Amino acid sequence: MQYVFPPAAQPAVAIAESDVRFPVRRIFCVGRNYESHAREMDPSAKREAPFFFTKPADAVVASGSMIPYPSRTKDFHHEIELVVAIRSAGRDIPVQEANDHIFGYAVGIDLTRRDLQSEARKQGRPWDLSKGFDHSAPIGAIRPVAAVGHVTRAAIWLKVNGTVRQQANVSEMISNVPEVVAELSTLWELRPGDLIYTGTPAGVGPLQPGDSVEGGIDGLGTVAITIGPPAGRPA
Repeated sequence: MQYVFPPAAQPAVAIAESDVRFPVRRIFCVGRNYESHAREMDPSAKREAPFFFTKPADAVVASGSMIPYPSRTKDFHHEIELVVAIRSAGRDIPVQEANDHIFGYAVGIDLTRRDLQSEARKQGRPWDLSKGFDHSAPIGAIRPVAAVGHVTRAAIWLKVNGTVRQQANVSEMISNVPEVVAELSTLWELRPGDLIYTGTPAGVGPLQPGDSVEGGIDGLGTVAITIGPPAGRPA
């Protein structure tokens, strides 16, 4: 098959202790899946069923990368998250079968242009500009279920320049991983290569050029990034 220009490279994520990589098909994200974060965004927020937004597959960034401070924002935030990697297709997946579709887990950061998100919320507009920008989905190596089992209870944390900003336990999620997978599969047919960022606890906050960011989940390792200066125009 011929193309008018070379196709983009396949986005992929490292797999821990393996030379094989996980090809990324789509990135789904859960909004407000910890009560603590929901309330810091809106003090009147109540528990609710999971809702979703997306990022492009090529938003993934490997741990250890420098990420340019994004354009069109003055309020750039971190959100540490448990990430689920899907291994097999499924639609309308029962909760009790959801774990069968999971390849493994990773530590991720949902980077957010908070000021653009706040404006979109006020205007009733989509969140794409605030969530789906370049380099907005840093992720550590995926740990296969065969090696770590299914993650139901584990400390989750994030530090900026060595200072703890976020600290909680994944057991505090409003909708747990099987419930998230099941609900998501009623909206899209899940496919191998899909990633699900499952939401963040309280403590989200601003990042500046030069900041060093590290986050982790017990048993899954860490993800680390550095925030660089704003990206210039391509040559």
